[in-house]
This record gives sequence, structure tokens and C-alpha cells, in this order.
Amino acid sequence: MMANEMAREAQAEHGARHRAIDRYCAIEDEFMAGLEATGIAFAVRDEERAERTRLHVALKEAGARIRNGGASVALGPLSVGCVACTGPCVSRSFALTNNCHRDCFFCFNPNQEDFAYWCEHPFPWRRQLDELAAEPEAPACIALTGGEPLLMADEAVAFFARAAELFPRAHLRLYTSGDLLTRELIDRLAKAGLDEIRFSVKQDDEPPMLEKVCERMAWAREVIPTIMVEMPVIPGTEIFMERLLVRLDRLGVDGVNLLEFAYAMWNWPVFESLGLTLRNPPRRVLFDYTYAGALAVQGSEEACLGLMLWARQRGLRLSLHYCSLENKHRAQVRNMNEASARIHPCYGFDYDDYFLKTALAFGAGREPVRRALRAAGCTALRDDPEEQALSFHPRWIPEARRALGSEAALCLSTNVIAQRDGVPYLRELKVEPLSSAPLRLDPVTDEADEGAPCLGGYPTTDIFCSISAASSSAEIVCVGTPASKLK
Repeated sequence: MMANEMAREAQAEHGARHRAIDRYCAIEDEFMAGLEATGIAFAVRDEERAERTRLHVALKEAGARIRNGGASVALGPLSVGCVACTGPCVSRSFALTNNCHRDCFFCFNPNQEDFAYWCEHPFPWRRQLDELAAEPEAPACIALTGGEPLLMADEAVAFFARAAELFPRAHLRLYTSGDLLTRELIDRLAKAGLDEIRFSVKQDDEPPMLEKVCERMAWAREVIPTIMVEMPVIPGTEIFMERLLVRLDRLGVDGVNLLEFAYAMWNWPVFESLGLTLRNPPRRVLFDYTYAGALAVQGSEEACLGLMLWARQRGLRLSLHYCSLENKHRAQVRNMNEASARIHPCYGFDYDDYFLKTALAFGAGREPVRRALRAAGCTALRDDPEEQALSFHPRWIPEARRALGSEAALCLSTNVIAQRDGVPYLRELKVEPLSSAPLRLDPVTDEADEGAPCLGGYPTTDIFCSISAASSSAEIVCVGTPASKLK
């Protein structure tokens, strides 16, 4: 090949690769500009997040499990509900009402669809439970949340009694502020089959309110198998949180879920008054996530991880779990993608973020990659002449890297199974250089969870119910079509 012809081929390869990457960079830029136009403030962009990495290393040395690609970190046994949330089984949450007697400035319920309607009308939980019972896979976990479920105390008891009747093996948990609990109500809930209560503690509670909630935790400790606290960590409240963790440990609370603090897109002036900014970039992969928490607050993750390390260094016995906003997004993505994990032989299921991923070679690099992969036994290759891209299963990346002499010309495409007019298709969400793209093709988190104990002595075999990522025979359309072309 003549030198100038080789140069043209290299330029074409370079151009095709950069066009694919730049398309999604432009989408992200447009997304960020739209958010900033609302008046919210982002921190300085930081994709390295060195402090987070340092804390992960220190926590792992202290015995923590780094789960779901770092979106979840566990020190000690997890609640059954937390394992099930992003595990390979059915886990469902229900509500009685969106009403609440509290008025937390960070509540994300107002950001949910039809929020006002479900304040004025009760949720049809009886019908919803019956519909769940008609599904082929029985749930491993059922949760009752809100709003404040105990505003409808009799209905809450009835909910758990019916859930226990329909799903005798399911783990049942309740989310509550704890304000409305009485000894009599706790006994009724226990008799109805409740396995776990998750109390919400607020950093701005007055001391009498905190005393009251802690008293109710002690009452519940007597009859409910698992008692937990679940709360977001607001940057700047670390001293309060340290004192609270010590107190909860002395109370005999089983575990604390430290949540990444998030902004729900409805009252920015309060966040601004506290000097808070939002993490930048806000999401690694842009998508229509349904969790209403919206955008992570800068510094909350590092505060959560730092508290976990502090608690272990001081010998606190309670279990600790960091649950990020990303962890909740991953639960949604897993539900969307896992059943179709083998929908096409060029796509692999990533067991960290649960997206479907395909590797890409561009331009002139396609031919040497094609030859090398076929020689190695790869029979599934997909060529896109328009994009000058060759896609293949990520398991063949080592062979492609050797064929090209480096990974500089290779990319990874991130996808979800979406629906259009009732037909499933692979919707591409991002193309990025292989060097910066996370990938895990083995279920390391599932394997670690399956071998770890759960709070309350609940058997992990009941959590990891049999669900197969079966091959799908559904028609695939729009494979590799960028999201920008699907609008």
C-alpha cells in the first residue's frame, strides 16, 4: 500500500472513531447546558475521583465488599432487600399513599409522576399484590414505602398480612420515619409477618425527636428480626453522623444504609443556601432513569465512604452499606437488560453496570480485526458500512488489541433493550474509548453476595432465585443506531 493511501486509510479510521465518540459527547454537552440553564451549580469536572478510589482501597483492606462496579460498598452483612435490589431476582416496592407528615427539603417524591394524584388517592395495593402473584416468578422481597405508610397504620398491617399470605417465602420490609410507631402497632406488624423496619433519621431533627425515634427503634428491636436506619449523608454533617453511628451501635441496630445525597430538581435555593454543588459529570451514561433522586450532590459519596471507614476503625459492630444514586439506576438497567443478555452474539452483559456492550473497530482497523477474530474462532461479527464500524463481543477484545498493536483504535458501545411500537431494539447510549470504558463479563458481585451472610440470618438461597438470562428470539431492530437518531 502506498504511503499516501495508508495515510488516507488512517485518517478515515480516525475520523469514523471520533465521529462515533463525538456524537455522544455532544449529547452530554447539550444535557449539561440544559441543566445549568435551570440555575443549578455543578462542581469542577472530575472524572478521576481520586479520593473515592483511595477510600475504596482502604475499605477493601478493612474487609469491605466493593459491589456493582463501586456503586455499592458493604461492610458486614447486607439486608436481604439490598442484595435483592440489584440481584437476579424479583424485588418490588409498594406504597399506600404519597402523603407524609414530614416536610424534608430533599424529598424526591414530588418529582415522581402523578405525585399529587397519589396524595389524594390511595394506591391500589391489593390489586397490585394480586397482579404480582399472577406473575411467573415469585418475589424474593417486598417493601412498603411512601410517603409515610404509618399514616394508614391499619392498611399497613393489612398489606403485610396479605403479602405474607401470597408470598410466604418473601422478605417483607417497611420504610418509616418511626414517629408514628407504638408498641401495639409494632406487635401487630410483627404478627403480620414483617421482617425488617428501616427507620429514617434526619440530620436536622431536634434532640427530642431523635430521642423519640431511637426509643421506637429499641421497641422494634424486641420483636422485629432486622432493624435498620437508612438516610442520606449531607456533606458537612459528618460530626453529627459519627455521633449517630455510635448511638445506633449501642442501641443494637443491625445496620445503616448510608445513601448518596441527591437533588430532586425542585428546590435548588435550599441546596444553594447550604453551599452544595452537584457532581460533575452527573452520570457516566445518560439515560431516562426512573429513580426520582435525579442528581448526586458533590462530596456525599466521599462522606459516606469516610464514615464507613471511621466506624470500622473505631470498632463499631453494626453493618454499614453505602448505596449510591448510581446503584439505584443499575437496578433499573438490570431489570431491563438481563432477560435479554444473550439477545445477540455481538453483545455482552456487563455485570457491574448491567448494560449490554459491544466492542468496536473502525475504518481500516476493521479488516485486521476481522481476520484475527475469525482465526481465533469468532463467528459473530457485525459490520456497519455507514459508520465504518465493526462490532464484536467484548470477550474478543484481547485478540483485537493484538491485531492492531494497541487498544487506541478500539471503542466500547453501551446499550439498553428498549421498546418501540412493541418491538424490542438495542438502543445505543454511548460510545467511548476502550481505555476509559468499564467492563465486567463475570457476575463477581452476585458470586460474592451469594457466599455472604445476610442480616437476620435470612438464607441467600432464597434471594438468588433461579432466573436465567435466556437467549431471546425477539426481533432486533436499530442495532447500533445512536440515540440521537431515535428521537
